[in-house]
Amino acid sequence: MTEAILSVVMPVYNEKETVLTIIDKVLKLEIVKELIIVDDCSTDGTREILKGATFDGRVRIFFHDRNQGKGAALRTAFQQVTGAVVTIQDADLEYDPSEFIEMVRPIQEGVADVVYGSRLSGGKPQRVYMFWHRVGNGFLTFLTNLLYNTTLSDMETCYKMFRREVIQQITIKSNDFAVEPELTAKIFKNKRLRVYEMPISYYGRTFEEGKKISWRHGIGAMLALLKYRFMD
Repeated sequence: MTEAILSVVMPVYNEKETVLTIIDKVLKLEIVKELIIVDDCSTDGTREILKGATFDGRVRIFFHDRNQGKGAALRTAFQQVTGAVVTIQDADLEYDPSEFIEMVRPIQEGVADVVYGSRLSGGKPQRVYMFWHRVGNGFLTFLTNLLYNTTLSDMETCYKMFRREVIQQITIKSNDFAVEPELTAKIFKNKRLRVYEMPISYYGRTFEEGKKISWRHGIGAMLALLKYRFMD
């Protein structure tokens, strides 16, 4: 039997069409010890769906009384984790939780402290769309590599996996989507951490299908990369 060592944290905001499906996908994995959901004050009925649903004992749900952003939701969730390994899962269907089984191996084997799931390194299904998002992500990843002397291919990926001790030593200050570059900056400033990258599938959404990231968030990400290169 697979050992349940993984804490999955799921920030949720206005995902009523997909939230129950993605929760079911996560809970089908034997490796999942717990699923910690933080609803960031959804207004589309997601909150009511979560309150009315019945889940197994691995699920814990927290509700923010006002919308604060993805970073704030992750900050709440990370304070609750108890698994040896921690990862992030968005509440849409862009990412496939079955990838966790491969991603966790370098940590289990004692090779890695952090594993990034790359949508851009090839070898897995990728939806071909939204050229300018690809350009923006490429620039942000290039800037990350330049500032932190790294060789990442996908800095903005949601799938970041950590040993629990690693993530609980990081103080998240960003409330919004800038949490992604902030986490990356603080991980790579710690030169003792062993960080690896593995290919993952990506089933991306268009804006019409509910995608929330825009070019404005790219500016915030760039500023965060610069800020946390020189500040804590």
